[in-house]
Amino acid sequence: MRASTVPATTVGAALAAQVVPAVTVLPGVRLRFFPRLSGRGSPGHVALTFDDGPDPVSTPLFVEALAAHRIRATFFLLGSMLARAPELGLDLAAAGHEVAVHGWGHRNLLLRGPRATYRDLARTHELIGAVTGRVPRFFRPPYGVLSAAALIAARRLDLTPVLWTCWGRDWTRSATCASVLDTLLDGLGGGGTVLLHDSDCTSAPGAWRASLAALPYLLDECLHQGWQVGPLGEHGRPGYRRPGPGLPGPAAARRRPVHPVRTTAR
Repeated sequence: MRASTVPATTVGAALAAQVVPAVTVLPGVRLRFFPRLSGRGSPGHVALTFDDGPDPVSTPLFVEALAAHRIRATFFLLGSMLARAPELGLDLAAAGHEVAVHGWGHRNLLLRGPRATYRDLARTHELIGAVTGRVPRFFRPPYGVLSAAALIAARRLDLTPVLWTCWGRDWTRSATCASVLDTLLDGLGGGGTVLLHDSDCTSAPGAWRASLAALPYLLDECLHQGWQVGPLGEHGRPGYRRPGPGLPGPAAARRRPVHPVRTTAR
């Protein structure tokens, strides 16, 4: 007697359910229909977030730059990177930054099943808590691609999925300070969530340098517009929880520097 097989319609329905959440990777869809997932918060606040760290080469430089401007941010950590440099995770928490889950490795969760997805997120969640003493509250999937399995795993772990409203396209080989800033300013607004990268572990080598160079100009533009900059935990919407005490907000007396000049290739 042959073993019964799963009907093709059932398999198709399961695959469709797994894939449907991935449509939110499209900015037009996400920003219009899923504002909370996009990271929309209080109009007077901008959430600053970084992905793919912690990296011993680059993350300390971002921490230093943020400290110079008295700004705290949210760092979405890869478990594999944190396992290699746990002291950096501890440094982030000690500096008052928020630590969040980006997954163990930078793999597309759309291609992973429910069990593998949960193990990936749970393993990272556990390590972040053990290293930093902070329970992560937020989750951002690699590449911004959500799946049904990822949403279920996030709910089980009490993680709030958050993507972004604007990014700097700072992972490319051609990224420069000016290109990152220009791309950010195209979508920057009060209540938005900014995505940058503090590591090039999944990007072009050295790409993080463009983000680091653009960071002071981004912070200055937010100050000029009257927006406070901080972590997602202070973003001012339901589901966003204020973290413990840390560095205060930006100093209002900072002078607005000139944006880097955009150059054209010859």
